[in-house]
Amino acid sequence: MKALLERIIRLRNPQFRLAPALSEYLLWAFGWQQGLALLRGSRVLLHGRNPKAMLRGRGVRFFNLPQIRWGRFLKLGDYVYCSAISTGGIQLGDHVSLGAFSRLVVSTTLDNPGQFIHLGDRVGIGEFAYLGGAGGLVIGDDCIIGQYFSCHPENHQFADPDVPIRLQGVERQPIVIGANCWIGSKVTVLSGVTIGAGSVVAAGAVVTQSFPPNSLIGGVPARLLRPRTHVPTDSVRMDVPSTDVPSMNVPDSLYANG
Repeated sequence: MKALLERIIRLRNPQFRLAPALSEYLLWAFGWQQGLALLRGSRVLLHGRNPKAMLRGRGVRFFNLPQIRWGRFLKLGDYVYCSAISTGGIQLGDHVSLGAFSRLVVSTTLDNPGQFIHLGDRVGIGEFAYLGGAGGLVIGDDCIIGQYFSCHPENHQFADPDVPIRLQGVERQPIVIGANCWIGSKVTVLSGVTIGAGSVVAAGAVVTQSFPPNSLIGGVPARLLRPRTHVPTDSVRMDVPSTDVPSMNVPDSLYANG
């Protein structure tokens, strides 16, 4: 049983190894759970779509399925919701994993559809994430992201105090997160931000400005703590919210290639 299960899981994750101390009961329970998820994923065949070995949790829903594309071995946790009211749709790469209760919502209005959400290959996102795509959202390959992550590439305009804010329109700017980033739990990224490849964002940070590649970022609002150059991994806590720190401007030229 163990050898078979390990061989199957390696189709999605070639580096996977089962821990030797796992019980037979746990292995059977896990195998049964994944088998049911694979069967649920196959339901997209009813819509004329190739599941590509999708693992689909309970209560997963798609809205505007023709504009949603995915790669091989997509894993969707329980009650994930994907809504593609958009001009560019939702694109999920190979080996993408979305945690339970996460929501991918390009926009919610038919009079001003949003842009797109594009996730690269091998992106893993924890539970209860909210990914907006009104102004466009790109997350690069090999990013790992904690629970309660949120992205908002849209801001409400509010300059006129005599007009209700909901009637003043919105401003949309894309969010771009480079490849190979580690983003801690409860991080929020706001409109117009670029996070360069290879960066680390501490838990609880609110990212309101752009940062160059290989940055260590933390705070509310987030600032550059230091460049990521052979920093010991035990010197950064990613499991607790980062402390409040003042904002720090980074010139555009530093992250132009991020």
